[in-house]
Amino acid sequence: MSPAHFIPLAEETGLILPLGKWVLETACQQLAHWANDPEAAHLTIAVNVSAAQFAQTDFVAKVEHALTLSKAPPERLKLELTESTLAANVEDLVLKMTALRQRGVSFSLDDFGTGYSSLAYLKRLPLQQLKIDQGFVRDLLTDPNDATIASTIVSLGHSLGLKVIAEGVENEGQRQALAGMGCDAYQGYYFGKPVPAKDLQAGLLHARVPA
Repeated sequence: MSPAHFIPLAEETGLILPLGKWVLETACQQLAHWANDPEAAHLTIAVNVSAAQFAQTDFVAKVEHALTLSKAPPERLKLELTESTLAANVEDLVLKMTALRQRGVSFSLDDFGTGYSSLAYLKRLPLQQLKIDQGFVRDLLTDPNDATIASTIVSLGHSLGLKVIAEGVENEGQRQALAGMGCDAYQGYYFGKPVPAKDLQAGLLHARVPA
């Protein structure tokens, strides 16, 4: 089931908070498990964090608790912020991100270019990665405007010292076009569909293109 079918309802009802907590703790447990496997120890997990979660006064403590409890390596945990998160208190956002960066956790800005984008945010936030929204990737090969936007995001990210990942990559043509722009990583059905962790560990560690 696509998250698009239940995330809006979870946010509307407030269930996004216990759901987000469970996802974070489960991801940390998986990272701790992979850390003991030489073939999987290099893998990272990106966890989407809602604006409501980040707004919690004890959000940093919750992340630190999940890491400590699971004994997961913090440097393998990436938190993905949506642009709606940027509409909140930026000063509070920077403080929380900085505290977690000092712990080793990294940050990615999801769906860049679709919402509250501002170059001022990119200058102030301790980000490590920008994500090109799938809306720009889908028609990359047929719409010159989408291609220009994707290329611009790659250039902007690199100019700021950030890595850039494209989501929604579904064929080799898209991957090649993005690679030609200098995109650093890709995710999408071209590489694999969502599977249980054990199946990933067994068969998808040797993907066609490292992500």
